[in-house]
Amino acid sequence: MTAKPAQWRLMTETDLPAVNTLAAAIHPAYPEEAAVFAERLRLYPQGCYVFEHHVKIAAYVVSHPWHDGALPALNALLGGLPAKPSTYYIHDIALLPQVRGLGAAVEIVARLALQARAESLPSLSLIAVNGSAGFWERQGFVPVTDRMLAAKLQSYGADAQFMVRAL
Repeated sequence: MTAKPAQWRLMTETDLPAVNTLAAAIHPAYPEEAAVFAERLRLYPQGCYVFEHHVKIAAYVVSHPWHDGALPALNALLGGLPAKPSTYYIHDIALLPQVRGLGAAVEIVARLALQARAESLPSLSLIAVNGSAGFWERQGFVPVTDRMLAAKLQSYGADAQFMVRAL
């Protein structure tokens, strides 16, 4: 039986160099050190995936349980996950241009929603950047305006929006 030409699978430590390369190429305005991705994988491996397209990693997602309304700062280590999380946070999703439009992002968001439900979390949350708010709205996310979060959002760029999807 041959492998599918394109599929999501759980990320492993050996994927981290490829993930770091993709992050630098896809999100150059939002640099994060390799330690950030390594820590997220160590803290919550079941929320980290890579998308293989013809045997090459062409996308990744990093996600984990978190505090509702509390945004992790860009390029910052978490130190740990909350004992009583209140949302499932999508830290980063990145796809190379050649795999956009294949349904990979929609597929992984659905998988993450299932993971959040399995953790009994009532919502998904994220920061939409690079003009991606429209995509996230089509996935059921709504923008949330909170003056307390405004300062942290600034580090993500002028168009950054905190968004939440109830489950």
